[in-house]
Amino acid sequence: MAKKTTAVRTRTASRNWIAYLCEALVTSGVMPTWEAATYLTENLFGEKPNPRLLGPSNAHEVTAQFLHRLYEPIAEAALRDSHLPASEKVHVFTDISLTGNSAVLVVHLSQADRTQHLLLLDPAKAWDLVFAEAESFNTWAEARYRSIFQALQTAHLNAANDVLETAV
Repeated sequence: MAKKTTAVRTRTASRNWIAYLCEALVTSGVMPTWEAATYLTENLFGEKPNPRLLGPSNAHEVTAQFLHRLYEPIAEAALRDSHLPASEKVHVFTDISLTGNSAVLVVHLSQADRTQHLLLLDPAKAWDLVFAEAESFNTWAEARYRSIFQALQTAHLNAANDVLETAV
């Protein structure tokens, strides 16, 4: 009898993250649709290093804005998809370096038990966050989404176990 093998498929990004980020920028009131599309296109695609982030004036603020505009919608999508109560929050913190890796931290603030959980610590050279095409960006964003989503699930399970242990 022949052994059956299953084909292993590589899963591509399940979401068009560029469109998702554009929509997030528009719905949050940060910028109109045409400006959001232009902003993402100019900052995510092209040659490395991204010259818009290395300008001589306010490079720190521009880099912080850029990283927040990338990571916050991804973190919020993971929180929403985790089906935690609406009172739960995620926050994105950045420690900007203009010469090396900046640090992006995504933290879950639990309203139920007043705890904080580090969901993601991502080193990022913001000026090197430039992608060859949309699919490579979607793969990058999907990896961060999955990491945050899984960390939220773990934090939620650990909190539920702690509540059960204190009740006994």
